[in-house]
Amino acid sequence: MNIIKGFLLNLQFFTAVPIRSALPMDQQHLRSSIKTFPLVGLLQGVVYSTLLYLLNEWSPFSVLAMAFLIWLVMIIITGGIHLDGWMDASDAYFSYQDQAKRLEIMKDPRSGAFGVISVIVLLSSRFLFIYEIISSMTFVSYFMIMFIPFLGKSVMGLVLVTIPSAKKDGLAALFQEAGSRKSLVVYPFYLLLFSAILLNWWEDFFWPLLIFIGVALLCYWFVRAKTKKWFGGITGDILGASVEGTEIILWMTLWLLHYFAMV
Repeated sequence: MNIIKGFLLNLQFFTAVPIRSALPMDQQHLRSSIKTFPLVGLLQGVVYSTLLYLLNEWSPFSVLAMAFLIWLVMIIITGGIHLDGWMDASDAYFSYQDQAKRLEIMKDPRSGAFGVISVIVLLSSRFLFIYEIISSMTFVSYFMIMFIPFLGKSVMGLVLVTIPSAKKDGLAALFQEAGSRKSLVVYPFYLLLFSAILLNWWEDFFWPLLIFIGVALLCYWFVRAKTKKWFGGITGDILGASVEGTEIILWMTLWLLHYFAMV
């Protein structure tokens, strides 16, 4: 029951799905929330892949129209919450100030020029990758798309639990107080379970999946290596930026796989 409530908490926090129940915010339920980060990502991925399949197989829309619809749905489903973190973190980083000043910049509700430029680059890059992937879509592609938000949310959980918080208040600190490394034990189980199901069905998933996992781990390593240096630790904005950063790198990876492997 706690796991279900934790999952619903994630839907409230990280998606635009209307969960109107007043869910408890105690440490036990927040811990369950952390444990189900990847499952929320998997749900997002299933929605994206299913919608893309329906559009590709049953609609008269062009590749350009399908790419736009998938691109738009991704923004609508998340409510842009992680994009906000991406913009704030970009503003702070490109200010080239010290850690304390960067944290102040991230708290400012106004968006600066670097934040606007960075989100334009992010969203336009994602649109390009989606468009070209759809142009040369394979059966494997649908399932790889499911794994993009799954791995993005998994990296967010790793970042949250294993990197110290830069401040004592805020959303990241609230979740971090409830979490521990034990909360992450279930992540490899999810990965092994879903990978085994897919590999049992289609052996061609093996190498793309292995590459995806390696890329996600590199993204985590990069965030871990640079966050303390640049910001002194994590914040809610850093968590959002880590999700967006990991996902855009995975979209780029799938795009490159279509060019050099999945042909």
